[in-house]
Amino acid sequence: MIISIIDFLSQVVIATIDYIGYGGIFLLMLVESSGIPMPSEVIMPFSGFLVAQGQLNFWAVVIIGTLGNLIGSCLAYLIGLKGGRTLIEKYGRYFLISARDLALAEKWFLKYGDFMVFIGRLLPVIRTYISFPAGLAKMNLKKFLIYTFLGAFIWSTLFAWLGVKMGNNWQLIREELHNFDLVMALLVALAVILYIGRHLYHKKPAA
Repeated sequence: MIISIIDFLSQVVIATIDYIGYGGIFLLMLVESSGIPMPSEVIMPFSGFLVAQGQLNFWAVVIIGTLGNLIGSCLAYLIGLKGGRTLIEKYGRYFLISARDLALAEKWFLKYGDFMVFIGRLLPVIRTYISFPAGLAKMNLKKFLIYTFLGAFIWSTLFAWLGVKMGNNWQLIREELHNFDLVMALLVALAVILYIGRHLYHKKPAA
């Protein structure tokens, strides 16, 4: 099922870039970084393949991909900043998120947030959602923009370059990363399970 969805999204990526070129790269990277799953492991390598075919310019692809990623991340950041706390305070208890959890998360993110935003940009799955907690924790906007830009630039450059080098075999990049995507998704799921288990344990009435 998951593989079918990824294959469908890959076809959407290819068709969009084929149809509107640089504008498609910008739009798709914006969508991906704003929290909507869209495989940038396909967007940038396919764009790199088109560079190898002489249809696009390498640095234009990298800069446009980076800017799309940056703007989409800002949208997600603003959602977390403006609406995240209110939603969690109002509905968080239904998802086992308490005020204590929120305060702890904000304290942790303020301490390690710069590093996490930068590294998160370089990790499949995580990179799609890292901007929400940054906004929720009210991370310094200037730092957020700098670390997001740097991480997005490295990601865009690397995968566009791989697409150029792989040429007609660019799709092998996605296939190789597929297992890593699953590992990251499983780690996130495990973290959620452990969090829920810890939360329920602490809610047990004292004997």
